[in-house]
Amino acid sequence: MANMQQNKTPMPLLSIEKRCTTFEEVALGYSAEDAVNEAKRCLNCKNSPCKTGCPVGIDIPEFISQVAEGNFEEAYNVILKSNCLSAISGRVCPQERQCEKHCVRGIKGESVGIGRLERFVSDYMRAKKKVFPRNDKTGKRVAVVGSGPAGLTCAGELLAEGYNVTLFEAFHKAGGVLIYGIPEFRLPKKIVEETVNSLKERGLNLVTNVVIGKTLTIDDLFEEGYEAVFIGSGAGLPMFMNIPGEDLIGVLSANEYLTRNNLMKAYLDDYDTPAVKGKKIAVVGAGNVAMDAARSAVRLGAEEVSIIYRRGEDEIPARAEEVEHAKEEGVIFRLLTSPEEIIGDESSRVKAIKCYRTELGEPDASGRRSPVKIEGSQFEIEVDTVIMALGTSPNPLIKNTTPGLDSDKRGRIVTSDGITTTREGVFAGGDAVTGAATVILAMGAGKEGARKIKEYLEKK
Repeated sequence: MANMQQNKTPMPLLSIEKRCTTFEEVALGYSAEDAVNEAKRCLNCKNSPCKTGCPVGIDIPEFISQVAEGNFEEAYNVILKSNCLSAISGRVCPQERQCEKHCVRGIKGESVGIGRLERFVSDYMRAKKKVFPRNDKTGKRVAVVGSGPAGLTCAGELLAEGYNVTLFEAFHKAGGVLIYGIPEFRLPKKIVEETVNSLKERGLNLVTNVVIGKTLTIDDLFEEGYEAVFIGSGAGLPMFMNIPGEDLIGVLSANEYLTRNNLMKAYLDDYDTPAVKGKKIAVVGAGNVAMDAARSAVRLGAEEVSIIYRRGEDEIPARAEEVEHAKEEGVIFRLLTSPEEIIGDESSRVKAIKCYRTELGEPDASGRRSPVKIEGSQFEIEVDTVIMALGTSPNPLIKNTTPGLDSDKRGRIVTSDGITTTREGVFAGGDAVTGAATVILAMGAGKEGARKIKEYLEKK
């Protein structure tokens, strides 16, 4: 029988005082009792509208009904049929704009905490350290480029089908944006490492420190005997505003800032990576990456951290939970504000950022109302560090070294169906195709990529 409580079962959190000084995970996860209680809020709707909002197609009502009965392992088996990275997506997926957006319980009160339940079930199985059997029914070889969410998902799906999969990663650790982009307090790196290790146990051949397009080309992979290639190399090229002062000392991309801390452990004293520890920091942008940068700055001891965003509260693209946590941790939100110039001192170091006020006009191509400058509204904010979190575009290395692989003017790989490229046997998905987007959308592309590769190889 459904639990008719209006709101979600609260998520236990690390105290605000502690989280501002540590990179420990903020959301602590449900207990078994919490999970069962929350699962019983599900109405088991006949049409299951929540399923329509899941990019990887999880049978949400079925896994939740298993949780409600206390059958946590069976719930995990339901999730695993559609998602091999559930401990990750349960933490970082913007559920409020996807599955939970369609939940009928959200009409009166709050939707069922689908993401929280997915995380609980996955963590329950992580604790059991279950080893999944290998499937070696085909000897066909597939190369996957990039070990972010698209690449890992594609590899996991292909392994399940029995393909011989090699995953090529440019960095020394696998995980892509899950490792270098998302901070420890939101996604502990041990979870990503466990996910990669589970794929290796199932037969994945992981090759790190190889830059496809430089160390090896796509043509080299085919010459080495791979019959298909999936490009999930992401979008790691940071974007800037091209305003005066962006070349000053103290201006950096969110990519660099987060990579120093997440992949290279700059926040730990026993690592040699230099940390950027400004006192007054401005983060330009309001997506998840901006929240990650701002909240990292708080933990590194900044006295004042500001989010500068040209639109209003309702247009903030970051996960609602991340915005809420950022506010709790003291981040200042300077909304309807846009930078015009970064001002330096006599040593070419940042000393202020000049901004102007905006108001929202007509919707732009994305459907969001466009910010319009309010003339005469300029003002300055004293800062010593500016972090640009404006999005990223794909690195041109692969498309520049692969004959027959088309890309658009933004450097995104061109596909006919979101996956199939202009080069035979080469498939692509995730940010390399769409530009910077969410982890779960990249996972959905990885899953579809595996399906397309299977179709292609079965016809050969």
